[in-house]
Amino acid sequence: MKNDVGGTSGGIGEFIFGTLMVIGGGYLFLQQVQIRSAGFRFGFGGFQVDSFGLSLIPLLVGIGFLFFSGRSRIGWFLTVAGALIIVLGVLANLTIYFRPTSLFNTLLMLGLVTGGLGLVARSVQPHDG
Repeated sequence: MKNDVGGTSGGIGEFIFGTLMVIGGGYLFLQQVQIRSAGFRFGFGGFQVDSFGLSLIPLLVGIGFLFFSGRSRIGWFLTVAGALIIVLGVLANLTIYFRPTSLFNTLLMLGLVTGGLGLVARSVQPHDG
């Protein structure tokens, strides 16, 4: 008995074909998605600042502390917190749109993804003979 995908017998062809279907359908689906940024707004309570630069202060101060002493806990905290503020600020200000497409294309994209996931799931089940 030969062990293939997931330690079961057989299923390597289904796994590869299913993975290719998921990748192809996912690629087509993501090509229909548009992302726009509404700018960066930093808010603290009722205080709003329309500047990205203010969010850089904890990161830059933390980097300064780390250059002075690489073991500085406050330096690591400020660096990680500053990077997190920047990433969350950028993600929070994204607007995601799905471009208009035909029903056929949408069904094709989603059918490839779900069919591929089904094949991958089936490939890890034991096969007879």
